[in-house]
Amino acid sequence: MEENELVPRTMRLDNGVRLGDGQPCFIIAEIGQNHQGDVEIAKQMIIKAKECGADCVKFQKSCLSTKFTQSALDRPYLSPHAWANTYGQHKQHLEFSQEEYVMLQQCADQVDIMFTASAMDQVSFDFLLSANVPFIKIGSGDSNNIPLIKYAASKQKPLIISTGMLPSIEHVDNIYTTQYHSNLSILHCVSAYPTPYHDINLNVIHTLRSRYPDIPIGYSGHENGVHVCYAAVAMGAQIIEKHFTLDKSWKGSDHASSLTPPELKALVTGIRDIEQSLGSPTKRMQVSEAPCYAKLGKCIVSSCDIQAGTVLQEFHVCIKVAEPKGICGTRYASVMGRKVNRDIRRDESIQDIDLDPVES
Repeated sequence: MEENELVPRTMRLDNGVRLGDGQPCFIIAEIGQNHQGDVEIAKQMIIKAKECGADCVKFQKSCLSTKFTQSALDRPYLSPHAWANTYGQHKQHLEFSQEEYVMLQQCADQVDIMFTASAMDQVSFDFLLSANVPFIKIGSGDSNNIPLIKYAASKQKPLIISTGMLPSIEHVDNIYTTQYHSNLSILHCVSAYPTPYHDINLNVIHTLRSRYPDIPIGYSGHENGVHVCYAAVAMGAQIIEKHFTLDKSWKGSDHASSLTPPELKALVTGIRDIEQSLGSPTKRMQVSEAPCYAKLGKCIVSSCDIQAGTVLQEFHVCIKVAEPKGICGTRYASVMGRKVNRDIRRDESIQDIDLDPVES
């Protein structure tokens, strides 16, 4: 399908917020598990994300026994980012309970920022459903988990789905066609931390917008910095998700490519500036350009003395900055062949009143 203007590219969250056409870019601060397993740090991050202007904070919710096999949980974990000796114990340290999630949701409500999480398995999806979050994220790790996506879609819950690690666009088609409703968004994503710039391929955003013209398309970025996200918005991304941290030196593999509060604030400010800058597709002189045109705008000027009754030809005129302003240089072609009705001295600007009316 080709991108067109007839189909609204929009989705509606359960709290009534609309994303997509005619709406500001939706900016998600991905806290994930950057909270170090500490609820108080997580609360600080929620408050700081709100101060930076993010629209939403997002965590990650897992039921470890549903997400992992026992052998995966039991494997030794020797990373410098490890919180324990096995991967299961490490993940358990970072996993908040359902009660703690309710506390975090209440904190977000108090500071008026949207709260949600990625559902890493069906058990976690059901919990988030019961928590009445406005939408649920399906992360790249489950972009090939069609049973989970089918189950999530069957609940008629607004979904935002990342597409990292998928081997082809046909696999993204599987996500799109699995839906029982179109109340979803698909995010371009590359699951590398940090993502090398040559692997980002932002042009995939164009592919997704063309292929799925009735849903918002966004970008979940794992590269360093904010400039790639600026480009994504200029290319049509209507949702931006970036990892967020209070300290890049903290333990955890996501921190290095996460945004600090000043960077998150710069991201939000830059995106809002870009949205204003994109403006209208109609080319016209802007009101703000009037002072510059008054000072430096060029107009049609006589290049020699011209007698009344002369039919203007190219050698009669040139384009210069003149005082007073004459006919704008953009009308040069329309002036050729017109008859002047008064004597005009060399280097004098030519006014509309100096030319006979165009014969009909």
